[in-house]
Amino acid sequence: MSDSLDQILRFTFANHDVRGEIVQLQESYHALTQGHAYPAPVKQLLGELMAVTSLLTATLKFEGHINVQIQGDGPLNYATVNGSHEQALRGVARLTSEPTGTSFRELVGDNAILLITLTPEHGERYQGVTTIAGDSLAACIEEYFSQSEQLATRVWLFADIEQERAGGLFLQALPGSNGHEGFEHLTTLASTVTAEELLQLPATDMLQRLYHEEEVHLYPTQAVRFFCGCSKEATATALRSVPQDELMDILAQEGELKLTCDYCLTDYHFNAFDVQSLHAHQAPEQPQ
Repeated sequence: MSDSLDQILRFTFANHDVRGEIVQLQESYHALTQGHAYPAPVKQLLGELMAVTSLLTATLKFEGHINVQIQGDGPLNYATVNGSHEQALRGVARLTSEPTGTSFRELVGDNAILLITLTPEHGERYQGVTTIAGDSLAACIEEYFSQSEQLATRVWLFADIEQERAGGLFLQALPGSNGHEGFEHLTTLASTVTAEELLQLPATDMLQRLYHEEEVHLYPTQAVRFFCGCSKEATATALRSVPQDELMDILAQEGELKLTCDYCLTDYHFNAFDVQSLHAHQAPEQPQ
């Protein structure tokens, strides 16, 4: 693995039915949060959410997307990151008030839920929901796998908002495995990992530190990137559902029609000619 960040590395063990992944993010984390002026606890949570979405996306057995979402009743009422099988990520958070505490529980509140949605390009969409009972995002993900898939899973997540780096380590027993002792052994070793190691060291160096007595099989790394996917054409498509008279009223009051992407904060501007063009290409309604 190269020294550059924004990559995910998958690995398995020769003598244990366990798979693992390490993700390290920097430029993509910066791109996801820049311009949003998120409070520090929210920015940290988004770093962890971005890391875990990348880790879960790497487990997909199909082409498509995975969305990890938190809905809370604390200062943070919504946070989401979406990832594709190509490791293209985007995300956003919304607040109802300024956070007064810094802990995960203070941020999301007492009645929060975690939703994980799998959307294959071909096939049926699946959504799993679990109540957030733990005191960290990592604990919530572990509980999700325990409940929904009955797979022993451990997750370590870190985010450094000053250096704008985020990362995660993921270990999971393979389906059908009986190697409980092996999984416990590997997770005990992994529990010694520090934020500095995970965020600063090349992933191969960290694996060597953790598992120097194990035979570890490495798979090709995959680049991770921030990708919003918004465009003026997509925004125009959304505007077609709004009656032309309403859009013209906004233009008369504001002088222009401006829509801002929630994810990347790109502004899209529409004038009267644009609005008239939007509706000019729509098929006329058929008489009843």
